[in-house]
Amino acid sequence: MSKGFTKDKTLSSIFNIEMVKDKTAEEIKQIWQQYFAAKDTVYAVIPKEKFDLIWNRAQSCPTFLCALPRREGYEFFVGQWTGTELHFTALINIQTRGDAATSQLILYHYPELKEEKGIVLMTAEMDSTFLNVPEAQCIANQVQLFYATDRKETYGLVETFNLRPNEFKYMSVIAELEQSGLGAGLKCAQNQDKI
Repeated sequence: MSKGFTKDKTLSSIFNIEMVKDKTAEEIKQIWQQYFAAKDTVYAVIPKEKFDLIWNRAQSCPTFLCALPRREGYEFFVGQWTGTELHFTALINIQTRGDAATSQLILYHYPELKEEKGIVLMTAEMDSTFLNVPEAQCIANQVQLFYATDRKETYGLVETFNLRPNEFKYMSVIAELEQSGLGAGLKCAQNQDKI
């Protein structure tokens, strides 16, 4: 676990579950979004069906690689599921530090309301010396891109990474990211900084 990250972060430590028991999923979604809108973090309300798909796939393929657009090319981050937490660490840190590499981003998924309300709440913590909010959001969006996709070819990259790593092509992740358009905003913003 990285320095500065909350250990054993629970939904009840950040959200009054009792207060929302009588609320609809839509009302809870609005409360969650209002609460986090003013904070520098990544957050989401994930529909039950989408989370179930992600979760089921994560059980057999718990690790994947995301590509983050940088000024000069891309930086890869490895995502590793640990329970309902998804830890991301820069690949270069894993290559240089091994098991001592720390997370730069943790996505916390809270399934407590999944059965009753049909939603899973998600928030994140990040190391702001490595990532800003738009970059962390880009990584978080790739979880949905690769794990919740209907495209067999896209999820196939996750399967190849986990089950046949010697066949995995890093450039396939970049091609999928570029095709989706997810990183385009970051590239534009970074190019603006150069001018």
